[in-house]
Amino acid sequence: MLLEKIIENIDLEIISEDNQDKEIKTGYTSDLLSEVMSSGGSDLWITVQSHSNIVAVATIIGVKAIVLVNGRDYSQDTIEKAKEEGICLLKSKQNAFDITGKIYAMLQG
Repeated sequence: MLLEKIIENIDLEIISEDNQDKEIKTGYTSDLLSEVMSSGGSDLWITVQSHSNIVAVATIIGVKAIVLVNGRDYSQDTIEKAKEEGICLLKSKQNAFDITGKIYAMLQG
């Protein structure tokens, strides 16, 4: 499923606009960077972490987009790193459980 469809259907806010024609097949929800790194990689990552290290982890494992939940904000440093690395940053006021469920249902669709 294209990232742009997920963004539209779940009403995610785009923070760092990148190519939204990216194909999303898998997702992962976690706040532990080491766990995300050992997951084997996913296309989309849902987290409450907003510091710049998330972009480094995303780059290493091939994450195409990060969804920040609970209405949190990214630092400017994180946004700049994401732009450099081509990672799409998104955010939502919803919690991780709700966002994960909605995206999972869409991908199973």
